[in-house]
Amino acid sequence: MHDVDVRPHIKDRVLARRGRYHLYDRIDPRRSAFVVIDMINMFMEPGAPAEVPASRGIVDSINRLAAALRPIGCRVVWVNSPIVNSGGKSEWDKFYNTFVAEAVRQRTIEASAPGSHGQALWPALKVAPEDIHVPKNRYSALIGGSSQLERMLRSFDIQWVLIGGTKTNVCCESTARDAMMLDFDVVMVRDCCAALSDDEHRATLENVIQQFGDVMTGDEVLATMRRA
Repeated sequence: MHDVDVRPHIKDRVLARRGRYHLYDRIDPRRSAFVVIDMINMFMEPGAPAEVPASRGIVDSINRLAAALRPIGCRVVWVNSPIVNSGGKSEWDKFYNTFVAEAVRQRTIEASAPGSHGQALWPALKVAPEDIHVPKNRYSALIGGSSQLERMLRSFDIQWVLIGGTKTNVCCESTARDAMMLDFDVVMVRDCCAALSDDEHRATLENVIQQFGDVMTGDEVLATMRRA
């Protein structure tokens, strides 16, 4: 887990701009969803092609928060990233051919295949039968055409989107930005997110708190819900 928070000068900037640090005094759990992104073997396993070692350190925090949220009406959503490859082509060719070295490209493609071991949730995660599972095919689960997440959130009258998972600064931040632009209220749950470094993790927290939503720990989320 990353033992970092938003830096004091950024907090001061936020306070000067809007007169308060946290955006939400109350969060209605019945209109909230805890969206957990890419906590799958492809990112979790030691030696996996897209391994994020810190992601294994947030499993307990995610399990604990999800277990507290379900009984009070908050939905838990698990997002993974299967990529269809056909005839030597895929919808992610731009990524594969530009950002992935040839030496690990095939392993990355295999770990991205729908139904593959790489796409399975990390076994230490505690998933309940009522949880929702959503595949996406872009960094953001809310960019047009990437998934059914927006439709699902709208159908359940969700207003608050709590975000956890990995990487903090890639798929989690991309989803948070799009959630705000779609008029959802966003909370980045900082002890339920992981990146490849403390600096990358903190950069996202600071981006979000200034422009896209709130930043809270899991305990702070629950305390805010209790006031609703």
